[in-house]
Amino acid sequence: MDVFKFAYFPFVNAAAKYVEALDFKLDELFTERAFEPIRERGKSRVLEAIGDGITRNINPDEGRAKKELLSYPVARILVSCVNDSYLIKRYALSEAKSAFEKVKELRDDEIKELAADFNIDSSMEEKLFVIHFSDYIRYANVIHEPKWKLVNRNMDRGKVSLSREDFSRIMEEAIRKRIESGLPAAVPPEICESLRQYLEEIRNALTVRKSEFNIEEFKEIMPDCFPPCMVHALSNGQAGVNLAHSMRFALVSFLLNIGMNLEGIIELFKVSPDFDEERTRYQVNHIHGATGTAYTSPSCATMTTYGNCFGKEALCDRISHPLSYYRKKAWILKKGMRGETKKQQI
Repeated sequence: MDVFKFAYFPFVNAAAKYVEALDFKLDELFTERAFEPIRERGKSRVLEAIGDGITRNINPDEGRAKKELLSYPVARILVSCVNDSYLIKRYALSEAKSAFEKVKELRDDEIKELAADFNIDSSMEEKLFVIHFSDYIRYANVIHEPKWKLVNRNMDRGKVSLSREDFSRIMEEAIRKRIESGLPAAVPPEICESLRQYLEEIRNALTVRKSEFNIEEFKEIMPDCFPPCMVHALSNGQAGVNLAHSMRFALVSFLLNIGMNLEGIIELFKVSPDFDEERTRYQVNHIHGATGTAYTSPSCATMTTYGNCFGKEALCDRISHPLSYYRKKAWILKKGMRGETKKQQI
């Protein structure tokens, strides 16, 4: 790979070696005035990750390619200084999705070279990419579509055959995992301090983004009344953890049942590694009743059957449904508030 490819794939080992070989110290990226355009680009890719996704507009110019490449370590440092789990997952996912579009344009031998950087041994058979099933499971396990289950794949002597599109999707997941596992990096406090102006802008954008799906913003919803199972699902969803299909259904139907709007629910899942807005929107609308049947969230017995009962507490023993927990807890809290009001009046 050359500097133009590194600009699109700055997370490969060869790109790191290329940067190390350049005639300057890495610390200068964060302090020297000459590198301010690179710091600005690093900041913008983090802001783009918080927003609608990282864009790549690299013209066939070596200087522009170097700037794009060097902005990657700056972005990683900025994300590490903020050290927010939601941002880390969202940034890693956005970088991976951006790279995915470029992976699809690579020649077969270039995709194989990229896969080798992730220790994925691949070969070609009848225009299909072939990898070992252990590599397939390692990266496909978070993708919940039925076709990605190993039993639905063609496997011969431990080898799984994949189309170019599907192999590119495997590479997207490999990229996401590599980036996320390397964050947050250990950053000296003085480096974070030198980037204070950039960090402030990023933190502000992150606060705005989070507020867009903060359940406290929705009228009549009482987050303090959520049952433990839904708190667990919601916190994992916001952290970018892929929820099992049964838990996704339980969470979405519960939120719809208590009055959360569709857009807010869809936003919750945008940090999931396998997020697809069109599919998510369809599923949420379906649960909401777009096809004629509005679904109620599963009972506690069903949640237990599917292994989705987490953090059971005393109140859980007195109810049989997450919605009953929510109503009971709301009643208890409101009763307590009325009692406090009477005391104040006395």
